[in-house]
Amino acid sequence: MFLFTTISAYHQSLLSDQTSCREAVAFYLDACNRQVHLNAFTALYADEAQARAVHLDEQRKAGLPLKKMHGVVIAIKDVICYKGHTVTAASRILKDFRSLYTATALQYLIDEDAIIIGSCNCDEFAMGSSNENSAYGNVLNALDETKVPGGSSGGSAVAVQAGMCMLSLGSDTGGSVRQPADFCGIIGLKPGYGTVSRYGLIAYASSFDQIGIFGTNIDDIALALEVMAKPDNMDSTMNGPGAAVTFSPSTTSSRRKYKFAFIQEAVSHISLDPEIAKNIRSLQLEIEEAGHETGEINFELLDYIVPAYYVLTTAEASSNLSRYDGIRYGYRTDTNPENLDEFYANNRSESFGAEVKRRIMLGTFVLSTGYYDAFYTKAQKIRALVVKRMNEIFEAYDAVIMPVSPTTAFPIGQHDKDPLAMYLADIYTVFANLAGIPAIALPLFSHSNNMPFGVQVLCKSGSELTLLDISAELMKYKKTGITTDQ
Repeated sequence: MFLFTTISAYHQSLLSDQTSCREAVAFYLDACNRQVHLNAFTALYADEAQARAVHLDEQRKAGLPLKKMHGVVIAIKDVICYKGHTVTAASRILKDFRSLYTATALQYLIDEDAIIIGSCNCDEFAMGSSNENSAYGNVLNALDETKVPGGSSGGSAVAVQAGMCMLSLGSDTGGSVRQPADFCGIIGLKPGYGTVSRYGLIAYASSFDQIGIFGTNIDDIALALEVMAKPDNMDSTMNGPGAAVTFSPSTTSSRRKYKFAFIQEAVSHISLDPEIAKNIRSLQLEIEEAGHETGEINFELLDYIVPAYYVLTTAEASSNLSRYDGIRYGYRTDTNPENLDEFYANNRSESFGAEVKRRIMLGTFVLSTGYYDAFYTKAQKIRALVVKRMNEIFEAYDAVIMPVSPTTAFPIGQHDKDPLAMYLADIYTVFANLAGIPAIALPLFSHSNNMPFGVQVLCKSGSELTLLDISAELMKYKKTGITTDQ
């Protein structure tokens, strides 16, 4: 029976003929078909994945060296373009739309011989924290199917959680990789803004969006980041040639002692589950006993974080989503409108979901005459203050540790009538996106309700390798019994 632990071990098994890419793909396709009820995928590329596996096996038998992602089975979120394949952002407005090109980050993985198994379900246009806002229906948490998997990259998280791929890609605008990773008991990395190309990622909020990685161990995520974090002339917001990340075994085996900051307002916040708070406090003590230094700091801007985030992201969304009008592509109404304005209105009102409409309207409002300065300009000032404060923190500390979410995965439908409660639950994850810094969710603990949770680690901009090294160190304190059966 096929067994996956790490990419390195998988490659060793391939080289010793103990397994094959074809066997790996067959294993994961079987897992996908057996667990189709989880609704993690919007499309499976079974024939294509099998054909590519056969081709790679033939290359290997011919003596060709293995590339970095040789035979690694990867799933992608349905907001990442893949030429010739449907990309719908889980929205009716892009039903059956096929991409004309491949996202740069994805192309880098394919060039290193990765196998793409399918596209994953998500909240529509990556707007949501529960994966309940998809035109394809809810994604179910494999650990408890009455619970949400988190969002917006819920399908990508469940694909890894339930052993339907080795790695998956998501997108993170305000926590959409880290929060579902936390709810599903896996690792979720959001690189810093500009580290990975956004070319080919369907935009929600362009100054916040970033492609992220889900996996079950730090080494695999580090390797995927190495492949993806290369310059791209198609994305002018990248950090430039210095953005490249080089993976080495030392990335996850450092003996360096670090200095960690714990934000007092975050760990003692009224919204935080007491059990989560208790475990984070215990982790702080264990870190100190291991020789690392910790300190408690204040962050006076905490209560402004979520409002500023939603003002700015909805403003950008209202602009980005204006391109979906039903004229050149996508959904087109069956009604007979009297004029062009009515035609546009019918196309958009019939095909966008409730959450997307809500955010478009919010964004349009905060950008409107008379409210721009009152909301948008003030939110930009808050963002500048957050960046300044985080830079000050990183002058004194190597990393910040905080919760990922105030709670563990919550029941499906719990926040149906109260979207504001869902927004407020992003209080811990939007930090990194506002500041443009790298962050990761690590699955360290099990709650008494039998659901996983962990901690979030943040580092200064451009410090992905330090973040990965710290993550490998912190994973030594893992206490959860949750495993991925692959």
